[in-house]
Amino acid sequence: MELVFATGNRHKMDELRSLLDARFTLLSLHDAGCYDDIPETELTLEGNARLKACYVLRRCGKACFADDTGLEVAALNGRPGVFSARYAGPECDAAANVRKLLAEMDGIDNRAARFRTVICLLVNGEEHLFEGIVNGYITREPHGDSGFGYDPVFQPEGGNLTFAQMDMAAKNAVSHRGRAVRQLVHWLQQSNF
Repeated sequence: MELVFATGNRHKMDELRSLLDARFTLLSLHDAGCYDDIPETELTLEGNARLKACYVLRRCGKACFADDTGLEVAALNGRPGVFSARYAGPECDAAANVRKLLAEMDGIDNRAARFRTVICLLVNGEEHLFEGIVNGYITREPHGDSGFGYDPVFQPEGGNLTFAQMDMAAKNAVSHRGRAVRQLVHWLQQSNF
């Protein structure tokens, strides 16, 4: 069965391909002939994941899934949340987003936060949602040079390293995306297509 993952991120593709069995051929957007920049205009992670998956289904006509991820900080009433990738503005990069977050957190003792990923799978006319959450804390300054986004300032509960200080295998074992992906893979492996 061909399954389109609404991403152009090779690292995400490689991770998923390693987890799926031979019944599934995982295609990236480009593999499926979709080179569009898919808008993320919804106000929830679920909404954006659904929007991207529906777009790909209409465009490619194949079973597909899409994800959206946000960092939710308790002291900021859940911000940046769905706006995590563009928190410092639409033209800003991850470093600018981290600087803005740390500036807003300056002087705040409650550093609790969580990363949340939602995956929307559209297959055989049905929608299935999978969610992965990892709780943790915002550090007072960046640590580590691996990963991307907010990884240098996010320390998962029970650990003493930020995501950016972990190797990819250690991060994937506890990460929000890893948890959502494992749910998706389990569902696919148990399904009879």
